[in-house]
Amino acid sequence: MSQLKPELPAKLEEIIIKALEKDREVRYQHASELRADLSRLRRDTELGRIALSTKRVPSARLLSQSRKLAIAGALVALLAALVTLNVSGLRDRLGLRSRTPRIESLGVLPLENLSGDKEQEYFADGMTDELISQLARVGGIRVISRTSVTQYKGTKKSIPQIGRELHVDALMEGSVLRSGNRVRITLQLIRAATDAHMWSQSYERDLQDVLALQNDVARDVADQVDLRLAPAQRAQLARSRLVNREAYDTYLRGRHSLNRVTSEQDIQTSIKEFQRAIAQDPGAAFGYAGLADSYVALADFYKAPREVLPKAEGFAQKALELDPNLSEAHVSLGWVKLVYEWNWSAAQREFDRAIELNPGNAVAHDDKASYFSSLGDHTAASAESQHALELDPFSLVFNANSGFDSLVARRYDRAIEQEQRALDLEVNCHICRAYMALAYAARGQLPQALAEARRVRQAGANPLDLATTGSVFGLAGARAEAEKLLEELKQVMEQRFVCPYEIATTYLGLGQKDEAFRWFEKAYEARSVCMIWLKVDPRIDPVRSDPRLIDLLRRVGFPP
Repeated sequence: MSQLKPELPAKLEEIIIKALEKDREVRYQHASELRADLSRLRRDTELGRIALSTKRVPSARLLSQSRKLAIAGALVALLAALVTLNVSGLRDRLGLRSRTPRIESLGVLPLENLSGDKEQEYFADGMTDELISQLARVGGIRVISRTSVTQYKGTKKSIPQIGRELHVDALMEGSVLRSGNRVRITLQLIRAATDAHMWSQSYERDLQDVLALQNDVARDVADQVDLRLAPAQRAQLARSRLVNREAYDTYLRGRHSLNRVTSEQDIQTSIKEFQRAIAQDPGAAFGYAGLADSYVALADFYKAPREVLPKAEGFAQKALELDPNLSEAHVSLGWVKLVYEWNWSAAQREFDRAIELNPGNAVAHDDKASYFSSLGDHTAASAESQHALELDPFSLVFNANSGFDSLVARRYDRAIEQEQRALDLEVNCHICRAYMALAYAARGQLPQALAEARRVRQAGANPLDLATTGSVFGLAGARAEAEKLLEELKQVMEQRFVCPYEIATTYLGLGQKDEAFRWFEKAYEARSVCMIWLKVDPRIDPVRSDPRLIDLLRRVGFPP
């Protein structure tokens, strides 16, 4: 090639020769290696580090026919490599786009922990979560959220089967090895339907440079699936800051506790870890964002909203002061604006901003569904709920919430069907069964409603889940059971928070309207999270025209 085109760098000929080497041990082992050499050559050429060939060009007449064919073959091989790798968009400019279906959805399987130390599982899980979040931020491709891929950790299922279950075009699997402060991640991209290998790459960084590693992965995956990143997106992925090693490690421990939450203790553990991460690096936004999420998780289920949601708001705002582009912090702040401050317009702005920054943030879509649902815009709520489930189809929370959104939209059949899907995922989902009982009761199927409510009661469920079923006992004529449940809940309230809103709806089920409004006032004073459902909850239909409810709706701040 240097004889035909002396203006080209000699290094390019070396790359071609290596690509055509007959000995498979000597030639490139992976396409990623060839791509790296070509990229390096382009960079060095542009910077003037590579000198052009100075060989004298012989007359074309002196070239043998075999030599001409060899050179032509080399050029064709190079062109094929460039087209295959789509270097500088060459494939697109030549109009040679692949005929294989475009990758529009992706699942990132849990990274394998190669350290051999089970204590490092939190790190492997954390790196998986962070990669998912970074890829989701890119946009243009649907990335399945953490909850739905976690179940495949250590699975024996085949790639095509997992792809069908997640409804994705491609899967990424790999491993992570941490040795001291060095992190090595090896990844491969596989087309789900055919189990065909598409791309593989290894990345190694110091832990303090882990954000750059995640950016590199996101950019490379975007290139492999032909995502046309805007210049601003590429610039964003090119920027990253160093993190404090100890603080980031502590943060991942906190996320691990919060993600697996089964009790209040898990949340309290996460709070301690996030506090420690902040002490190690006060300038890092991720610790504050973690605290905001933890305090949001405590509200209504374990702690009074007045006790924890102002803290959540403060930590979310601090996180955004340090990093205005942190999608997760916008979600937490939006939730506080919605359920605590009852500021619907501010909540929508935060949810919209969170989704703008990270289109794949499933929590943002689910919370925005609650926002629309509470206002009675059930079409918009359904769309957002469906989006959340597309991103995280096996999320118990999203499936249960989708059923409740259908309940308040008076789509009772759909609510029962959705809660059954949730129960198929986890038979002990007490809130799912409580919502199903409410849907049966609203549809007039009182025996079925009572049966589901009794199952929740017998299971010793969370006080909030128990309280949710209270109105069912009253509506089904089981007054003695409803009254006994009320007494038990009042005793529990001496030890921990129980949502007054649910006590009020139980009194409504018993037909005791005055007592119900007394408890609604307590819910108002407590800033109960459930108060956002006043406008649409079918349990409150018997008092829709009551002036006390109209005044309460006004004070809660519902838009007219």
